Amino acid sequence: MRHILEVDDLTVDELKSIVHHAQLPPDQLGRPLEGEGVACYFAKQSARTRNSTEMAVVQLGGHPVYITDGEVSLGQRESVSDVTHTLACYHRIICARVYGHEVLDEMADVDIVPIVNLLSDAAHPLQAIADVLTIIGQFGTVEGKVVTYVGDANNVTRSLALAVGMLGGEVRVVSPPGQKFSEVDADRLRASGIDFAWSDRVEDLVPGSDVIYNDTWISMGEEDIRDEKLLAFEGFQVNEAMLALAPDAIFMHCLPAHRGEEVTDAVLDGPNSRIWAQAANRLHSARAVLWFLATHPDNQRWSPQPK
Repeated sequence: MRHILEVDDLTVDELKSIVHHAQLPPDQLGRPLEGEGVACYFAKQSARTRNSTEMAVVQLGGHPVYITDGEVSLGQRESVSDVTHTLACYHRIICARVYGHEVLDEMADVDIVPIVNLLSDAAHPLQAIADVLTIIGQFGTVEGKVVTYVGDANNVTRSLALAVGMLGGEVRVVSPPGQKFSEVDADRLRASGIDFAWSDRVEDLVPGSDVIYNDTWISMGEEDIRDEKLLAFEGFQVNEAMLALAPDAIFMHCLPAHRGEEVTDAVLDGPNSRIWAQAANRLHSARAVLWFLATHPDNQRWSPQPK
C-alpha cells in the first residue's frame, strides 16, 4: 500500500509525474474515484486544505466526507487503528490533518487504505507540491532555481526543501540559530541527496534568490510561546528592504499570514507576490496526489471480508 506522509515517500520520478499531472486539466485525469468516498479527517482547522482537498475529490469523481476530532475522538474513544479500519470500510483513501505526525504513522501502519498527510507537525507535502507548481508556473522549472526560506525551519520548510531539492533546485534557509533544522532533519535532507545552506544573516543568503519564502512564526498550538518567538525573530521580517536584496525574486507564503508580523502588507500585496497562485495550486496538488494513489497498482480496494 502506498501512502504520502512526506515528499520523500515518493521517488524523484514519481514526484515529477505528480507535478506533471497536476498541470493537466481535470478531465484528462479521468474519474478514478467514481463512486468512492474519501475521508477527510481534520484535527486542526483549515481553510485552503479543506477546500482544495474536497474539490479535488469531487473533480476525480469521488465524494469527500469531512470528519472532525469531536466525532471520532481519535486515540481516546477509539484507537487510531480501529478508526482507520472503520473508515476503510467506506472510503478509498483517508486524508488527515493532525497535530502529531505519529498519528499518521499509526494509520499507515494499518496498511489497508492509502493515507495522505494534509499537515502534521513534521511535514506538509501537498503544500510543497503546490509550491513547486508555483515556481514552475513562474520560471518553467525548479531546476537551478534558488529558493530561500526566511523564518522558522518548520514542517513547511522541511517539505519545501525536499520537493525543491528533489527537482534540482537550490535550498537556502535563513533563521535564528534556535529555529534552524535539527541534525535529524539535516540528515534526512542529505539522505535524499539534497544540500542546503543555512545562515542567521539575511544578507548572506537572500541575494541571488529566485524565490523568497515565508511562513508564520507562531504556528497553531504555539500561542503560549508567542512572545519568546517574536523576540527571536526580530530582524527576520520579509519587507521591501529585504526584497531589495533580490529584486527579481518572487515572494511566496503558504498562508495564513500574520500581516505586519513575519511579512508586511507591501510584500504580500505587491508585484512580486505569488501567494494567490500558490493558494490556487493547492487544488491541483491535491488532485494529482489523489489521482496517483487512486490509480497506483499497489493500492487495491480493501475488503473487510476474510479471503
